[in-house]
Amino acid sequence: MASSDMESLPQHRIVQLGCGAASVDFLAAVASYPKPDDKIRSTSLKVEGGGNAGNALTCAARLGLNPRLISKARLIYTLSQAFIHFDRLLSWTLYVVSKDGNSPFTYVIVDNETKTRTCIHTPGYPPLIPDELSRSELLSALDGARLVYFDGRLHETAIVVAQEAARKNIPILIDAERKREGLDDLLLLASYAVCSKKFPQAWTEAPSVPSALVSMLLRLPKIKFVIVTMGEDGCIMLERSTEGECTLLSFASKGQKAPASEEKDVESLLESLKQNKDDNIAIPTCYASPLTKIRSNGIGTVSGRLFVGTAEKIPPPELVDTTGAGDAFIGAVLYGRCNVNMDACALSAAAGCRALGARSGLPHRTDPRLAAFLH
Repeated sequence: MASSDMESLPQHRIVQLGCGAASVDFLAAVASYPKPDDKIRSTSLKVEGGGNAGNALTCAARLGLNPRLISKARLIYTLSQAFIHFDRLLSWTLYVVSKDGNSPFTYVIVDNETKTRTCIHTPGYPPLIPDELSRSELLSALDGARLVYFDGRLHETAIVVAQEAARKNIPILIDAERKREGLDDLLLLASYAVCSKKFPQAWTEAPSVPSALVSMLLRLPKIKFVIVTMGEDGCIMLERSTEGECTLLSFASKGQKAPASEEKDVESLLESLKQNKDDNIAIPTCYASPLTKIRSNGIGTVSGRLFVGTAEKIPPPELVDTTGAGDAFIGAVLYGRCNVNMDACALSAAAGCRALGARSGLPHRTDPRLAAFLH
């Protein structure tokens, strides 16, 4: 981060802690994805920091938060170089250094023809275990934190951190990308969850995404909202109401309250919101239902609101690489939960798609496209 960008950040930035993967991405862009046994050349090559937690915290830092990180690596030259840029954004970092094993890294093949990316990930080994995180380090990491984020990795250590955060009443956000060992225990402690498109149905076995969101709120009583990201189709969010009011203060206009006795079918409610979308609007837009009782047949009913958010329409010549778009979205959610404004989520994700790699295109809070959404 350039010094001018550092100077633009708020002096008293909100502290947020992350626990999870920080790794190295080896990105090769190719004209088209190779066929079996092909030999092709890359059109461009980049090595940079990666990992869900590392990417999301980088995004949050550029927007103005003061992130901390708990992770583990075997510090080789490439890894240390990839972290240099990131470390300048951190107020507190615990890298448990392993003398043996390997650091996590990912080969990413970016297909210029289809605008898709294929990731081949090698997890770090040996993994971070709770004994490597002392009590004093844990308390130091949590000191002053307004939110704790987990990407679902390093699950044994993550649950120790999450349990302490819960004891301190610090809200917890979970990245539910796919089923992982220990993820269920983290979700039971979570205040918020951001899911991949496939996760809600895979986890709940519900027949559709909206019904799966209802099921998640019923199965996870502490959850205040669940968001499912849908790529170029935007996102869907189900928010639980608390004592007649919804917990999210600024994602869209508050909308009108529906009578407490009224129930709406979640499938029908989703379709009605989709009908409000204007395809001529290029910037991300959010459409919210009234506060009501939302029913999924055969699953149950929750009180809350359903949201449909559109993605930014990126002109084809500007779309470079979707690597890390979900991490950028989560980074902006972290900012939004700490600042009560989540309108920059889709814009941050889209900005990251305009450059090769997960971090190069992440916006700074000085980006004029974000000016109307950051406070």
